[in-house]
Amino acid sequence: MKASAFEYHAARSLSGATELLARYSTEDARILAGGQSLVPAMALRVASPAHLIDINGIDELQRLTADRDGYLTVRACVRHAAFERPVEPGPLGALLARVVRYIAHYPIRTRGTMCGSLAHADPASEWCLVAATLDAELTALSRRGTRTIPARDWFQGLMTTALKPDELLLEVRFKPLPEDTLFGFQEFSRRAGDFALAMALVTFRVQAGVIAEPRVGVGAVEATPRRIAAAEDALRGRKPGRDAYAEAAKIAAEAIDPLTDARYDAAYRRDLTRTMVRRALEQA
Repeated sequence: MKASAFEYHAARSLSGATELLARYSTEDARILAGGQSLVPAMALRVASPAHLIDINGIDELQRLTADRDGYLTVRACVRHAAFERPVEPGPLGALLARVVRYIAHYPIRTRGTMCGSLAHADPASEWCLVAATLDAELTALSRRGTRTIPARDWFQGLMTTALKPDELLLEVRFKPLPEDTLFGFQEFSRRAGDFALAMALVTFRVQAGVIAEPRVGVGAVEATPRRIAAAEDALRGRKPGRDAYAEAAKIAAEAIDPLTDARYDAAYRRDLTRTMVRRALEQA
């Protein structure tokens, strides 16, 4: 199929982009950055925006920076491929470099953007899971100014976010991880590059021989990615090992409200979740 008719606008500045959004937001205007999610949706007529606002010509949206406090800021037009090598020397850079390899295929990674993925909010998005697990901060921009939205409030439902019609996702910020942070990421899909059926991201530290500051996030199995607090509680204060990992994985699987379809039922998604969480913990 082909996309329905739309009007194309090339924004040359942030003020120009927000002006266009304000003018056309009532007519289902959409932002075009990488387009690797939006354009296929338009071709299938799943999305039919009347106006497409291209922000690729705004140089300041290409920035990827780490500030003095160590926060990593990723602006709206930074491509997935920017993370193929660690963008900072600590565990956060290594974590992002591991996760990015699971995103589709390399040609898509050279065009798609992290912020575009977060704005699209597909439950199978790797970056959405990263943002939810690491408690990222997302900044929305409109003519009214900016507002910061924590990741726990960003995801509102299946492919639904807290972004208002006249706002664009300006940037996402990640807090640095302590140098002794361990992490693991596991994803299952039918073929390399396919949409994930289940994935898990975990981080923790080992202090005085026991697990501290555990984070257990799951994605692709529910309408939105999220941390599983009960699984984290099961790990905190325990010695690292198979028994602790298996218990936390079992708790995570029981905690989810699985997505289901004609091919994959709730029991299948729960079993995948249990396996992905356990493997991610073992990898860490």
